[in-house]
Amino acid sequence: MELNDEIRIKAPVSVVYAALNDPAVLMACIPGCEELIRCNNTELEAKVTLKIGPMKARFSGTVTLDTAGAPHRFSITGVGNGGIAGFAKGGADVVLEADGVATKLKYLATADIGGKMAQLGSRLVQSTASKLSGQFFARFVEIVELGSETMTRRSRDEVGEKTEF
Repeated sequence: MELNDEIRIKAPVSVVYAALNDPAVLMACIPGCEELIRCNNTELEAKVTLKIGPMKARFSGTVTLDTAGAPHRFSITGVGNGGIAGFAKGGADVVLEADGVATKLKYLATADIGGKMAQLGSRLVQSTASKLSGQFFARFVEIVELGSETMTRRSRDEVGEKTEF
């Protein structure tokens, strides 16, 4: 299955890119994420609990980051095992483009599932994947824009500009 979208984030590319590489930000954005630990510069370990239709499963897995095209290109791949519920694997290619003082984030994500989850039907799985993706990016935009706004406010305060609320 494939998902793609384009999102405008009111923050510079450097801030968006840094957030995509920040385990604390990712953990706050990934629905059902219980744990996200950086093993090294390119690998993370994750524990995520998801509900897909009537099935609830806890996945443990690894996430690999490919930052070769940084900061304008970014890839992420992951593999998770949910025990008897099955497995999930997938990835996303992300492109970041400057759009004035904002950033356009474009992504193409792929996912593959197996085991009991795959028996739920592709329509339900596609719908759930789309919903989870929407939740992730809504939260990501919120966190990044709030952080960028706070940093801008601090910078103005440091040079003596008055900040209005």
